[in-house]
Amino acid sequence: MLVRMDWLPISAALLVTGALALCLGSFLLPSSDGTAETLRIVQHQGGQWLTVAAILFLASVCLTLGLPTIFTLFDRRGWALALVSAIVLEIGFIGTAGFSMLMVFFRSLVITDALSHQGLEDATSEAGLTVFLIGWIAALYLGELLLGVALLRARATPRWVPLALIAHAVSVLFAPLLPEPASKALILLLVAGFCGIAIQATSPGTLRRSGGARSGL
Repeated sequence: MLVRMDWLPISAALLVTGALALCLGSFLLPSSDGTAETLRIVQHQGGQWLTVAAILFLASVCLTLGLPTIFTLFDRRGWALALVSAIVLEIGFIGTAGFSMLMVFFRSLVITDALSHQGLEDATSEAGLTVFLIGWIAALYLGELLLGVALLRARATPRWVPLALIAHAVSVLFAPLLPEPASKALILLLVAGFCGIAIQATSPGTLRRSGGARSGL
């Protein structure tokens, strides 16, 4: 019996929605030069702060549900690397949800005057929080890099799709040197790559290949 692929367009749409939400959250996240500025932003731009937290949480959920779309593009070539990249990306997506919850908790502490400037300085220098933030960012960029390499090996998408993902992953090395608008705009490379994956996964050729590979199950 042929396994139905009705879930694929939904998963692909969620992948694109998650990428767009992550992009929007990145653009809306207020930038600050220090802890004092961060406290001021949370106090006076609390609505925007919570909006970004909600958008990032939505992004993590949509990206998680859209992740299975990626596997429809792989047969044998690049499958193992794609699996590793998906696991690493999922760690990053879970970290995004955790960061959004941290933003909400942080705002609660600020508006109730439970967190002072010195307290924030001490909290941001705490080893556990630093490891979490570094691990979250590293998982997102490393997973994206591995996925781009896997797509290059599989040759299942137009070449620009993995190149866009790899370019965004590599951009973490020089993004801090760019002006803030340009640095934030680099996330559009990730959006383009995920859109390319979704389009290719839902193309008639891919659907026929996926269905044929699963026939007789």
